[in-house]
Amino acid sequence: MYTTGSFSPDSIDAARERYESLGPAAQTVVREVTRAMAFDREEYDDRVSSEVVETARDALFASMLSVRVGTREEYAEWLEDYAGEVTEAGHESVDSVVWHAGPDGEAVAATFQNEEDAAIGTLRRQAFGRLYRDRLDRRSS
Repeated sequence: MYTTGSFSPDSIDAARERYESLGPAAQTVVREVTRAMAFDREEYDDRVSSEVVETARDALFASMLSVRVGTREEYAEWLEDYAGEVTEAGHESVDSVVWHAGPDGEAVAATFQNEEDAAIGTLRRQAFGRLYRDRLDRRSS
């Protein structure tokens, strides 16, 4: 078993603080990507909205979330000690599991057989959507 990612908030306040701190980085990412795509000023103003920057911030936040990767047995051991609610996706006969425990006693998990990187990315998006999206102030970019 191992952990990938750098952020596992212990509270919604900590998650909110990190999310808010990513606003300038999201703006920079969007600006640099549009520069690489050769957007002129008019196209940039026409196509880059606050929703675009917010989506970049969402993706940055999700990409930083800590995810545990392990066998079905390692996941079962972790579950024995976890007192919260877990939303699981996938099939119980698959050998490997990825999971993220968020604050407030909620976690998400997904099984995978071969595509570990895809499972990690998918789980991070699920974690953001299920555990954080509605609890973050997503109006300021």
